[in-house]
Amino acid sequence: MLKPNNSWTWYYDQKNDSLMLDLGEEMVFRVSIPCKHLITCAFNRSEFTVDDASTYQTFLENIATLELSGPRKVELALNAVAASRFHKPMMPKSWFFMQQEGTYEPQNGDIIVLNTELASAKYLVIENSGCASLCMLADVESHQLAVGKDIAFCGVIKVMNDRMQPVRMDDELGFALVG
Repeated sequence: MLKPNNSWTWYYDQKNDSLMLDLGEEMVFRVSIPCKHLITCAFNRSEFTVDDASTYQTFLENIATLELSGPRKVELALNAVAASRFHKPMMPKSWFFMQQEGTYEPQNGDIIVLNTELASAKYLVIENSGCASLCMLADVESHQLAVGKDIAFCGVIKVMNDRMQPVRMDDELGFALVG
């Protein structure tokens, strides 16, 4: 897996109209967040901080059990760090998702399931702001939110916490509960 170091730098590439992360050694990562969703400071060069590295490590650890290739896990984790640091605040779009029974308080980095009338998908919780959380699609396949409306891998959406259900790790690891 890709390990962060103190030479990593965030910068905005006007030519590609994208936030980028310079990883050194002539490697550059292009963030999937559209520029219209970036806060102002994302357009200035800044270092990949110790907090960024810690957040990256937390996300990597929490997505380890997902059925994604190593490069896809790194892509998801780096996009999640970028979203946690540079994504503009947004209003919840919970109407796409079915309400769940009970109360669930997700933690940053949790893997959760969101269900629409058409499909279910796994998401990574980027930031819980109390009653709603910023989430990123953690499935490579697009998630159909409604007829004609999909969200792609690493797409970001804010959802009320009452729409979420936790992923059971025993299901994810392929274990059966007996007894």
